[in-house]
Amino acid sequence: MIIKPRTRGFICTTAHPEGCARQVEQQIDYVKKHPAIHGPKNVLVIGASTGYGLASRIVAAFGAGANTVGVYRPSAASATRTASAGWYNSAAFEKAAVEAGLKSFSVTGDAFSAETKRKTADLIRSELGQVDLVVYSVATARRTHPETGETHTSVLKPIGRSYTNKTVNFHTGEVSTVTLEPASEQEIADTVTVMGGDDWKLWIDALEQAGALAEHAVTVAYSYIGSNITQPIYREGTIGRAKDHLEQTARDLSDRLSKGGGRAYVTVSKALVTQSSSAIPVVPLYMSALYKTMKEKGIHEGTIEQMYRLFADRLYVSGETPVDAEGRIRIDDWEMRDDVQAEVAKLWDELDSENIYRLSDLEGFRREFFQLFGFEVDGVDYEQETDPVVEVLNVK
Repeated sequence: MIIKPRTRGFICTTAHPEGCARQVEQQIDYVKKHPAIHGPKNVLVIGASTGYGLASRIVAAFGAGANTVGVYRPSAASATRTASAGWYNSAAFEKAAVEAGLKSFSVTGDAFSAETKRKTADLIRSELGQVDLVVYSVATARRTHPETGETHTSVLKPIGRSYTNKTVNFHTGEVSTVTLEPASEQEIADTVTVMGGDDWKLWIDALEQAGALAEHAVTVAYSYIGSNITQPIYREGTIGRAKDHLEQTARDLSDRLSKGGGRAYVTVSKALVTQSSSAIPVVPLYMSALYKTMKEKGIHEGTIEQMYRLFADRLYVSGETPVDAEGRIRIDDWEMRDDVQAEVAKLWDELDSENIYRLSDLEGFRREFFQLFGFEVDGVDYEQETDPVVEVLNVK
């Protein structure tokens, strides 16, 4: 079929296999051009098919020569429907890893379920023995708790009072005002249950109990803080409350793992275009101004650049890993530079529907959104028919 993007709000309901594969190849090429990392040997990435999880897996494999296991939801194609971008990304990664002589396995299922944890731990024991790095990169709006069977849904809301600010429809360029009402206590609790550290801890529990976690293992989860512009909807909102829980979980896990020489970290990364960030009001407009500023200063990074810097300059440096006062790894340092934030704040005050394309990089944001699904990738002929059915090697 000829595959074109079909959008519904901040979601693209189609994906292009060749475009996704090309982007995975580009990320692999980026890592190969940089110095090798003396890092982990066997790596588990939970949420491995897109974004930071995919980039982490690529850096571990092609930067450190690690064997990897990736966990993600199944979403294969049919003759009339494309697979998800994550499925195509994983197919391209698995193929490249096998060609490079690396062990690589995919476990497809609900990362929140006890069954997926058991299945993954069994695979690690049989194929790799143990893992010495666990990356937790799950981003979803809904979680069914494995113990209670209750389904919880997260919300993107402020806490305590309503919040009004500018936002943008990145498809049309229309800048408007949005008002978000405050979350209820139940909504806050549900968001923490979905996006906090509870499932991360359950993964570490399951791996330890199965003997699949090396004593000196490192585990890392991803977070974001952001600027004053996005604070009410992000760090001071429901998501921020979940991230507080995630950071406390890291401290608890670190205390536990340190007895065997292990560590647990939350890594604070920069704002990037992901399916999650595209859904948060205000954030796409902020990121459009940020992208313009950081590109003009020559310090813009995508997911693969961020993850290579995390592995090479933070996690696997000689000596202690540098952290902030809260024990977090900061690779949002360039975004949060005073000169960058001052310029973004200046642009923010001026942005409207008339000047949005001139004063911001909204076009870059929009293009990266479609690239998440394999579209608008250089070198791909989107007028040619392509087979949507793509096999992922080594799926368990």
